[in-house]
Amino acid sequence: MSETIQPQPGIMDIELYQGGASKIAGATDVVKLSSNENPHGASDAAKDALTRAVHDIHRYPNTDHTSLRTAIAEVHDLDADRIIMGVGSDEVITLLCQAYAGPGDEVIYTEHGFLMYPISTKAVGATPVKVAERERVTDVDAILAACNDKTKLVFVANPNNPTGTMIGGNDLARLADGLPEQAMLVIDGAYAEYVDGYDGCARLVDQRDNVVMTRTFSKIYGLGGMRVGWGYGPQHVIDVLNRIRGPFNLSTPAMAAAEAAVRDQDFVTRCREDNTAQRAWLAEALAEIGVPSDTSTANFILARFASAEEAVACDKYLKEQGIIVRLVTSYGLPNCLRITVGDRASCRRVAHAVNGFKSGAA
Repeated sequence: MSETIQPQPGIMDIELYQGGASKIAGATDVVKLSSNENPHGASDAAKDALTRAVHDIHRYPNTDHTSLRTAIAEVHDLDADRIIMGVGSDEVITLLCQAYAGPGDEVIYTEHGFLMYPISTKAVGATPVKVAERERVTDVDAILAACNDKTKLVFVANPNNPTGTMIGGNDLARLADGLPEQAMLVIDGAYAEYVDGYDGCARLVDQRDNVVMTRTFSKIYGLGGMRVGWGYGPQHVIDVLNRIRGPFNLSTPAMAAAEAAVRDQDFVTRCREDNTAQRAWLAEALAEIGVPSDTSTANFILARFASAEEAVACDKYLKEQGIIVRLVTSYGLPNCLRITVGDRASCRRVAHAVNGFKSGAA
């Protein structure tokens, strides 16, 4: 590195984010269960909209995302003017850090929270503060105890990744009400659609001026490759974020696919119901062979092993069987594997493989 050309403080402290692996050398019949993707893909409506949109890819996309924001607002009963679109919910998280945190400020996240929280915090020169969870569940009292006059943002994923656990609306309201007056609560609802009847805390956002909700099209909608996310917050926050958002951050095809996807709620319901059934089956099957997990409310389970060594050995064995899951050592869970809930065949295949591993290790 040049001695005279230097990045901003904090940037070189960032460890590169590693996405879930998708290939195994020499293997062709691979089951990818490492990135919490929808095994059913995107809806036919989204695919059709994407196909039609290719005829306009020579045109710049619109900058205000009006049609997509309106669709989201109509489906979720929200105020379209208080929705901001991002390149995945990651960009909304980044924008919040850029707008509200900087050198001398602190940003709180939970012990096993999404890695983009500390990454985006360090990128703006602020200090990430990791707060302990209670048995892999967000601890509101611990978060409030960690707050001080430097706290600017508090990130809570609900349901959380990679634990799959979540806390109730009353706890989140208590957290919002207990924050210092200069701090804002950000509730990451990337997996909210997997919880029947859960609004991702949209109503809490409507009732407070210090709460923002983020959501994504990458999970249940099956549009991870399109990179579309959104946030919902108080008007004063959305006005700020729109001032620093790139004017053409979403492509025309991505917006078309997302709008069709959000309007196809029958597809979402079918995916949620299938995920609920397969998740319960997989968790029970693994528990019966000595691999427990917390009750998950998302589209993955966090399988716990006796030691980090056993988790690594199982991960290696699964790869030999053509199955890719996710080691979560970087999340502070070295003895665990995060396993995406796939379709019925994939769930049975991974359970059979883990059983084979445990039988061979016995």
